Amino acid sequence: MRIKYILLSLGIIIGLGLAIVPLKVDAINVFDPCSINDKSSICTATGTDTVQKYVKIIANTLLYILGAVSVVVIIIAGVGFTTSTGDPAAITKAKSTLMYAVIGLVVAILAYAIVNYVVDKFNTTPITVTPTSTGVNPIGP
Repeated sequence: MRIKYILLSLGIIIGLGLAIVPLKVDAINVFDPCSINDKSSICTATGTDTVQKYVKIIANTLLYILGAVSVVVIIIAGVGFTTSTGDPAAITKAKSTLMYAVIGLVVAILAYAIVNYVVDKFNTTPITVTPTSTGVNPIGP
């Protein structure tokens, strides 16, 4: 019991100590949005919206929804196990619900990985030609 209070006290002290750590504050240029966050979508936009980008966004959104639904069904199956009160039919139903929810979650994770891999493979990047040290263009005259 004493260790519990010591750990709780240390956590509170460290938490309050981190809360009062001074932060670096700089003036910002309100006319240049990239001075605030140069990695934002506005500053890094190259104007190359591709079909692959939109396919990836749509597929990832659908897969996130599928994953969230699987987690909710897993919770429902857990509640079904808890409230079965030894009824074999209710236990079997909860087991099958849990099994199909876990299979759905695994499929969602694998589909997410496959979609991102395939879209990245089809992603095309422009070829840039740099002049050689002799000043001769490698492509031709």
